[in-house]
Amino acid sequence: MRSPTALTLAQLRREGWTPGIVERRLPRCFITVDLYHAFDLVAVRPDRPGVLGVQATGGTGGNHAARVRKLLENPIVRIWLAAGNGAEVWSWARRAGKLECRRQVLTLADTTKVEAVPLERRKRRRPSTQLELFQ
Repeated sequence: MRSPTALTLAQLRREGWTPGIVERRLPRCFITVDLYHAFDLVAVRPDRPGVLGVQATGGTGGNHAARVRKLLENPIVRIWLAAGNGAEVWSWARRAGKLECRRQVLTLADTTKVEAVPLERRKRRRPSTQLELFQ
């Protein structure tokens, strides 16, 4: 089976969206970082306002609820939705030998339990110098 990102990318194109992958792999480690720790892909369409953010997952479909919870607990998603953008979770699973996609649209009303607070920028720390070693 192709990756959930590849499957979602192809489906978005079939539906007339212009998608882009916004998750990235960190070099020399096996960590993937999503846009705002929420979206794997974003997509735009000329006939729809805003940007659609999609969190894609695969396997047996059991990760769907965890991905929905991940987005709903993220304060940036509330800001994203309040700005007029869309957010969806797409889960890919094989059922009865056929590949199916479960899609769930998230709304601003779904995020009422989360306070919309922008993430703080982390301050870079200078490495401590051990001057006592050289004295």
